[in-house]
Parts: sequence; C-alpha cells; structure tokens
Amino acid sequence: MAENNLGRLLLLWAFVFLVLAVIAAIYGMAGDAVGATRISLILFVLFLALMAGFFLTGRRPTA
Repeated sequence: MAENNLGRLLLLWAFVFLVLAVIAAIYGMAGDAVGATRISLILFVLFLALMAGFFLTGRRPTA
C-alpha cells in the first residue's frame, strides 16, 4: 500500500513540474523571459526558506 502512495506522490510532483515547464515555455516563446525569471526567483527563495526551516527545526517532510 505504501508503494501505491509513493507512486501517486511521484506522479503528482511530475505533473507539477510539467505545468511549471509549460508556463516557462510559454514565457520563453512569448519573449517575456523577465516573467519566467521572476517566477523562478520567487520559487527559489521559497524553497530555500523551507529548506532552512526544516534544517533548523530538525524535521523531515513526510511523504
């Protein structure tokens, strides 16, 4: 049963990254790379802050 949940989780993340890639491609084809750069910077800072928070609290995200 745990393998099924892991498979669904991985499929969800694959879908999330697919959507992000499509959005980045649309920005790139439209010539508006500034918008994609802003989105990537916001996501980078968000995930960096989450990573730092998990390291400081000693918690690991559960899958």
